[in-house]
Amino acid sequence: MVRCGCALLRKYGNFIDNLRIFAKGGSGGMGYPRLGGEGGRGGDVWVVAHKNMTLKQLKNKYPQKRFVAGGGANSRISALQGSKGKDCEVPVPVGISVTDENGQVLGELNKEEDRILVAKGGLGGKLHTNFLPLKGQKRIIHLDLKVIADVGLVGFPNAGKSSLLSRVSHATPMIADYAFTTLRPELGKIMYNDFKQISVADLPGLIEGAHMNKGMGHKFLKHLERTRQLLFVVDISGFQLSSVTPYRTAFETIILLTKELELYKEELQTKPALLAVNKMDLPDAQVKLQELMKQLLSPEDFLHLFDTKMIPEKALEFQHIIPISTVTGEGIAELKSCIRKALDEQDGKESDAHRKVTSKCAATVSRKGSIQA
Repeated sequence: MVRCGCALLRKYGNFIDNLRIFAKGGSGGMGYPRLGGEGGRGGDVWVVAHKNMTLKQLKNKYPQKRFVAGGGANSRISALQGSKGKDCEVPVPVGISVTDENGQVLGELNKEEDRILVAKGGLGGKLHTNFLPLKGQKRIIHLDLKVIADVGLVGFPNAGKSSLLSRVSHATPMIADYAFTTLRPELGKIMYNDFKQISVADLPGLIEGAHMNKGMGHKFLKHLERTRQLLFVVDISGFQLSSVTPYRTAFETIILLTKELELYKEELQTKPALLAVNKMDLPDAQVKLQELMKQLLSPEDFLHLFDTKMIPEKALEFQHIIPISTVTGEGIAELKSCIRKALDEQDGKESDAHRKVTSKCAATVSRKGSIQA
């Protein structure tokens, strides 16, 4: 058991999804007062997204986590206009959100080669600075990684999310019969016969109180923000984290998961959602499924059984509810089909919305042109 724990730590314990770095723009170059020469501007510091980069690699390559741009060249007789200092680029993975030390968001890097200026270089010495250069901007920057995927798996520990990911994709997450086997986000891709690919993110299991950062809740919940749809995975037999925590039925786990999302960020509840009811190979699963469907059809009839603090303000409506078994493969093909259908419908809605906005803008421009004429 001890050896297994050590291996787990080596494999997953070093995953990094946030990093704090120091960035400083280069100082400007000295001016040349006698001939009116201007010093070169200091270099800038940029954060740039790279496809195959990780924050772990960044930390290992730059252990000091200091990024300083080059200084501008001094003005001289042979070159009165000093050249600009060399820019400094910080390579980061796609999906990074960049904030300053006050929590202000400077930008997001959602695709390869996206870049954000985080520290400007100082001006070179010129007439209005009395030919004295200015220092570059200094900043403490926070890099926060949020997984980008089409579908995010949501569930309590041991609901079967990792087993499901391995069933629908070629991903090989760690799977075991105890809670918290997933300690870092895992990404997989569902491949369809027409070569369509849908990315799925398996996130570490949540626990009650995740919105208050219990069990590193914020570290996990933030990865749902950039997924397009949510796929709830629940154990039909219910869930109990430990012998000292209450047992929760499948219906209770859905209510609690919905509440955790609501308390963390209400916008998560606006995402389209599907429900996979797992472990249908267990005894009495069909009986429990019938009971669960009855509860989901009329949730208001059962909410009196809950503490008022546990009840979400808005009930989550699932586009599709699919009974599955990751052991036997039951329902997996139907689930993949439903995921594809739900995303295709979402693409259609987004395209229609984009066309309406484009048409409205074109009509506005046309009216302005007619008025000017």
